Amino acid sequence: MDDWLTSRLLDWFEESKRDLPWRAEGTTAWGVLVSEVMSQQTPVARVAPIWQEWLGRWPDPASFAAATQADVLRAWGRLGYPRRALRLHECAAAVVERHGGEVPADITDLEALPGIGTYTAAAVAVFHYRRRHAVVDTNVRRVVARFVAGEPDAGTATTAADLRAAAALLPPDPTVAAEHSIALMELGAMICTARKPDCAVCPLRERCRFKESGAVLPEGPSRKRQRYHGTTRYVRGQIMAVLRESSGPVPRVVIDGVWHEAPRREAALSGLISDGLVEALPNNHFTLPT
Repeated sequence: MDDWLTSRLLDWFEESKRDLPWRAEGTTAWGVLVSEVMSQQTPVARVAPIWQEWLGRWPDPASFAAATQADVLRAWGRLGYPRRALRLHECAAAVVERHGGEVPADITDLEALPGIGTYTAAAVAVFHYRRRHAVVDTNVRRVVARFVAGEPDAGTATTAADLRAAAALLPPDPTVAAEHSIALMELGAMICTARKPDCAVCPLRERCRFKESGAVLPEGPSRKRQRYHGTTRYVRGQIMAVLRESSGPVPRVVIDGVWHEAPRREAALSGLISDGLVEALPNNHFTLPT
């Protein structure tokens, strides 16, 4: 790929990038790692204030690893999928034990940490350490599918082919490649969106194969929205909220009050206990992990 793509991306990014707190000068590799874990399946607008509180309280892996699981889950609040918080806690302990408290730069070392997959490892290596790797999330897959292949969208999961396609677009210089990766992801988040891409202002519109094809996106949402209220996940969240807000063990009668359907409530509670997010105590009381 010639310099045209990177030049367009970086010029656009310099003018249009969002002011996200983890992009501030001085953000550590730990800060980047926390932001990536928090942002999985959660909008950045919800993540930003909690990320700032989190880094103020636990500025490095060692301080976080020393925290209790109960404090971790309380600080996680309503970000959702609280199992992520416990996996991040395990990750911090591993960073302290294996790397002296410093988040590693090598992508193999990053992938070996608990709860850190291919995407998150690449994101830390690229966004903080400025290594040359393809960082591929849903937004990047969508941009590459449209720009390179002329497809309206990518598949439902990242494949080896997606990683190769994104890597083929990277410029050779690692620092420039890192900025390229960040800008490509931002373009997918802000301009080349799933249902309403703003092609008129896209910096890549002149060579985008999807735009050249004249094809249009299918009307309606790409997938049917699932009902959330009343689901097991919803009830899990209600139980966790009660436990986070309590200073001590919570009796069964309080747990029973979060949802009227006993089967759904019991399924939610059992799942939380199995996941290590809730601890069952004698006398039918429950608490966050001790």
